[in-house]
Amino acid sequence: MDDILLVYKERPKLRSPVLIEGLPGVGNVGKLAAEHLVDQLKAVKFIEMYSKHFPPQVLMNDSGTIRLVSNEFFYIMRPEAENDIVVLVGDYQGLTPEGQYELSDRILTIAKELGVGMIFTLGGYGLGKMIDKPRVLGAATDEQLVEEMKAVGVTFSKGEPGSGIVGASGLLLGLGALQGMKAVCLMGETSGYFVDPKSAQALLEVLSRKLGFKIDLTELEDRAQQIDAITSKLKESEPAPEPRKEDLGYIG
Repeated sequence: MDDILLVYKERPKLRSPVLIEGLPGVGNVGKLAAEHLVDQLKAVKFIEMYSKHFPPQVLMNDSGTIRLVSNEFFYIMRPEAENDIVVLVGDYQGLTPEGQYELSDRILTIAKELGVGMIFTLGGYGLGKMIDKPRVLGAATDEQLVEEMKAVGVTFSKGEPGSGIVGASGLLLGLGALQGMKAVCLMGETSGYFVDPKSAQALLEVLSRKLGFKIDLTELEDRAQQIDAITSKLKESEPAPEPRKEDLGYIG
């Protein structure tokens, strides 16, 4: 097996596509947002990515069958809009720094082949405390993008995240900038204690304003209410355990 194996289900012709990356990380914020986008906008899977840089395991399907862990690319054609959308979701990020770099480089190669001109990476910014109204923090490859994203509600705060942006959410910006690609990282504030649908919702609200799509967020709102109920019970019983410092304050 090659270090990275791509299985194409289809080779769509897309119009000026933008790429949205939402892989697992702190609070699974980016993953949850991207998967909700795929589900709500009826995205079509067209690439499966397998790699030696992922954990050596298979996952169980509801039917009792198995599948190898992977990342997947979906497309959303939007005849009424300026840009089609490509969404990257997956089970894992690379296990090692080398794997992170190689996978990110391959993602950028795929993006260029598709004609992607803009990349949005999604992640969670762990604060180690419960958040009622999460902000969406941003980082971008140029100052013009900073101003554009401020206009749709993104906060650019000096020193946040102080520990930098780890994993694909950061590398796609850094490596993409070296290749002349524009990119923005959107970071939803999260406690880091739970999968955070409220933070994922905040990311999708920003993306919908920027890219001009409508999306039903009811499911995320319902899940957020369930999490709020759980955390309320925890507060009544005992304080939530302190997460390790290295687990928070970065984007995954």
